[in-house]
Amino acid sequence: MQSLHSRSVLLTGTDPDRKRDELRAYFHRTCDIYDRLFEVLVSDDAFYQRPEPLRHPLVFYFGHTATFFVNKLILAKAIPQRINPRFEAMFAIGVDEMSWDDLSDDNYDWPPVAEVREYRRQVRQLVDGVIDRLDPRLPIAWDDHPAWAVLMGIEHERIHLETSSVLIRQLDKQWVRPDPQWPICPDHGNAPTNQLKPVPGGEVVLGKSRDSARLYGWDNEFGEHRAQIAGFQASQYLVSNAEYLQFMHDGGYQDARWWTEEGANWLAYTRRVHPVFWVVDGEGYRLRTLLEEIPMPWNWPVEVNYLEAKAFCNWKAEQSGQSIRLPTEDEWYRLRDWLELPDEPEWPRPAPWNINLEHFASSVPVDRFGKDGFFDVMGNVWQWTETPIHGFEGFEIHPIYDDFSTPTFDNKHNLIKGGSWISTGNEATRDSRYAFRRHFFQHAGFRYVEAGELPPLAELPNEDYETDKAVAEYCEFHYGEECFGVPNFPKTLADYAADAHEGAMKKALDLGCAVGRSTFELARSFDEVIGIDFSARFIRQAISLQENGVVSYNRVEEGDITTPCEKSLGQLGFLGLETKVTFWQGDAHNLKPQFTGFDLILAANLIDRLYEPRRFLENIHQRLNPGGTLILASPYTWLEEYTERENWLGGHIGENGPVHTLDTLKEILGQRFELAKAPEKIPFVIRETRHKHQHTLSEVTVWRLRD
Repeated sequence: MQSLHSRSVLLTGTDPDRKRDELRAYFHRTCDIYDRLFEVLVSDDAFYQRPEPLRHPLVFYFGHTATFFVNKLILAKAIPQRINPRFEAMFAIGVDEMSWDDLSDDNYDWPPVAEVREYRRQVRQLVDGVIDRLDPRLPIAWDDHPAWAVLMGIEHERIHLETSSVLIRQLDKQWVRPDPQWPICPDHGNAPTNQLKPVPGGEVVLGKSRDSARLYGWDNEFGEHRAQIAGFQASQYLVSNAEYLQFMHDGGYQDARWWTEEGANWLAYTRRVHPVFWVVDGEGYRLRTLLEEIPMPWNWPVEVNYLEAKAFCNWKAEQSGQSIRLPTEDEWYRLRDWLELPDEPEWPRPAPWNINLEHFASSVPVDRFGKDGFFDVMGNVWQWTETPIHGFEGFEIHPIYDDFSTPTFDNKHNLIKGGSWISTGNEATRDSRYAFRRHFFQHAGFRYVEAGELPPLAELPNEDYETDKAVAEYCEFHYGEECFGVPNFPKTLADYAADAHEGAMKKALDLGCAVGRSTFELARSFDEVIGIDFSARFIRQAISLQENGVVSYNRVEEGDITTPCEKSLGQLGFLGLETKVTFWQGDAHNLKPQFTGFDLILAANLIDRLYEPRRFLENIHQRLNPGGTLILASPYTWLEEYTERENWLGGHIGENGPVHTLDTLKEILGQRFELAKAPEKIPFVIRETRHKHQHTLSEVTVWRLRD
């Protein structure tokens, strides 16, 4: 496996030229590994298979990681234009099972694999050129957007190296072929007897500093978390296939006593009676590895989802009479730190555990890699924990990737720790924090602990009330009452748009919908309304109102003093409208092709937040039906933070004097639209705190597309 693995790039150093070379080598090695993974597919037809119904076909993931580079480099202002706007919309979103993921193949005309391969080649060439032009400030920092964006793309592709391998492992074996570049461990036999061993208590300190990080990290890794952990006992080994078989033989999948309510619902839905990678072979089992089915290696770690691991622990507690459960994130770190395991990239070569593709492309026996009596604390398979992912104190989103973590801060995504045989890059580091929905599968198993009672869920970080200041402000802006006599702006604007529109009232688009109020308001007049926003943080609130019937947030009063606020569909008069709206995450510059055929498009306070507003205006007519209405509202607050000065539509001095945005709108839109009525100004107030408000005038223009 030596040809496949590579160690992470340090952010530190003193020589920018050397760091640029290291970054380039790491980038190309990452692309090579990812391409090699997809070479195990027997034909192009295999790329269009969908082994997991909650995921896209494999061709999506083949293209997705390349488009990620382009989309993030655009946001980082490291490249001036896209390579393939169609691909960069089609392959952009669809990673987690979120309500706004578009998993319907009806909306996609997947391209030939050869075109995607060529696109990946073009992106590799593009990123190589970006690296050539980098002048990295050392150490490379979170706010060094071009260099950080390149690292972000590399680490993102390494995540998908692993998640794509899980999907390939779920493919019918007719679609894959054995490959010596991905060797399976030949060793298997009887499993060792697992036992609990003591772990002394101590303090756990987690969280990176943006000022002193040595390795790349995702947003949820930064901040600070401290916890004092009481002593506990942990299983010496990961739970093996043989140990898990005891649970199955005791009716584990049939006895409702062991399953949580969520687990019981999953079990009833899937009718599963054994782990997903086990294959029934007569009266026994075989194991599906990445590319082969092999005789069951009973001394390898079992691979299950959280719900199965939790059920096993409940059963084990009953059988043993001990307080058996999964470890918390803090307890896993206490075990790791007590054993003084070094961090990547300080490992010897090869790594002292089954990780980073340095040994096999499969699990190995659970008693192969150990230290001081504990085995596989790192590597072999990921380990489920009891802890839902949350942000540490001081958590902040990264401005060019606001939806990496926040959509998972919902107490429905549990952390996995330790990495697997194919965990590379950031995944293999001490600070990595990845979480999945509890019914999802990865190369993940578990170890158990004997410890005190878990804290109740209410004592874990609670994300029911949105605490993100910017999101909470927008929730109040959308769902709060009038302020200083100024009516609610999203409602007022939606009513204005419906009144100004002439023609069919079938389908409307609320572009830049934020947290969704105007989308719901338009549904009073239109049969179908689609709300699209770039920010997953905003979309999450709209989805909560639609699906859960309530949106909740903490309104800031003064300093750290907040007031919980909650608005329901009933309070807002939206009951019944939730069936007429859908919400999607998307880039207004580069919408997916299915978003078309609208009678009305509302773009509220959007154009002065776009990086290419002229291109947006030149193409928006393609989304409207003939005679359709485009309504723009904007305070024309042009800022280089969002739009490079050369792309401002107004607010600057031109060759012939001052350039005003309205004049530029007339010049661009006048080629295809009629200005249907005189511009009007609608006021709005954004409340920051009880004593601080922003009062603004948004100019509203109504444009009718010529037939």
